[in-house]
Order: sequence, then C-alpha cells, then structure tokens
Amino acid sequence: MTPSDTPLMSRREARRRDRRKAIMEVAARSFLTHGYAATTMSSIAAELGGSKGTLWSYFPSKEALFAAVLDEATTAYRAQLAELLDPCGDLRTTLERLGLNLLQKVTSPTAIALNRLVLSEAARFPEIGAIFHEYGPLHTRRLIAEFLERAMTRGLLRTADPLLSARTYTVLLMSGCHQMLMLGLIPQATQEQIAADVAVALDCFMRTYAPDPVTPRAR
Repeated sequence: MTPSDTPLMSRREARRRDRRKAIMEVAARSFLTHGYAATTMSSIAAELGGSKGTLWSYFPSKEALFAAVLDEATTAYRAQLAELLDPCGDLRTTLERLGLNLLQKVTSPTAIALNRLVLSEAARFPEIGAIFHEYGPLHTRRLIAEFLERAMTRGLLRTADPLLSARTYTVLLMSGCHQMLMLGLIPQATQEQIAADVAVALDCFMRTYAPDPVTPRAR
C-alpha cells in the first residue's frame, strides 16, 4: 500500500459506513411502520434506490438487519445506563435514578411501538423475539445485575442471584404505566406516573432484598 492509497481507502470506508447507517434507518422506519413480516429486503432496497445484492452485501438476511437495528438503538442507552450505575454511590438513590431513567426510556412512543411489534409477530417469527430479548431486556438486566452483585458484596443487599434480582426490579418497574401503555389504556405516561411507579417498585425491591439481620452471638 502506498501513501496515496490511504485517503481512498478511508473514503471507501466512510461511504460504506454511511450506506450501512442509511440502510438501518430505512429498515427501522419500515419495521415500526409496516411490521416485521411486511418489511422485505426488496422494499428496503427499492426505497434506498439500490439492488438487493448490494443490500445483502451489508446484511445477509432480514433477521441480521433487524438485529443490527436493535443493536444500534440500544448501544447508546446501555452506555448511558452504565454511567448511572455508580458502584460507590448511595444504593437507594442510584436505584431510584435508574428506575426513572429506564421507565422514561421504555415508555417512549418508539419503545412502545417496538414492544407491540415484537409481541404481535413473535409467535410467527420467534427469531425476532429472541433478538429483541438479547439486545433489549437481557442486556439491561446484565448491567443491573453486575451493579447489584457489587452491592451484595458490600453487604448493602442480601446475597441472591444477581440476574434474578435485576429481573425482579425491572418487572416491578414496568408493572404500572408501562403495562397500561402496552394495553392502550393511557395515551402516554406522565412524569408523575413514572415517579409513582418507581417509588412502589423501589420500596418492594428494597424490602425483598434488604440485608439479612445480624443475629447477636450468644455469650
């Protein structure tokens, strides 16, 4: 390779990166608007103005494209979540901040639309249920589990399965306005509803996972 090749290679890489991003933007819009089944590689290629062969050079299947869209959508949030989970901060304050942030994220119109999409089509296309679970709830629970495990080690929570503990907290958080949104019972979640759901979930979680009392030694 000569020095003159480097700028050309960089431009090619930049074009390929931009093309990949454009594909995922069109795919994300199509998945949310038309559903997984109705979205085809042909329709995405047509909207982009290219061929299916070009599209397949980036993504070998619609399943791989769906996974890439979800990964792109959740990567930034996972980084944000990792910053919130301060292992040295006050446990209750950190969990409250986590709960507020998570509920605001999952009750957004885009998140609710994606949840409805997956729930409506996972029976026919179980692969999208598995992909959604991997890039969404499971990734989030793993991050929370790592934080809870450190809290257990410090004696701030009783020793338990960290991943199960993380699942418990997230399920408690989403049992209120998130569920009502999924069922179409409310048009949107207010900040007051989110705060109330976090308060209930946090109280239940802390009562359940409070450290075991120390039994005084007999003299």
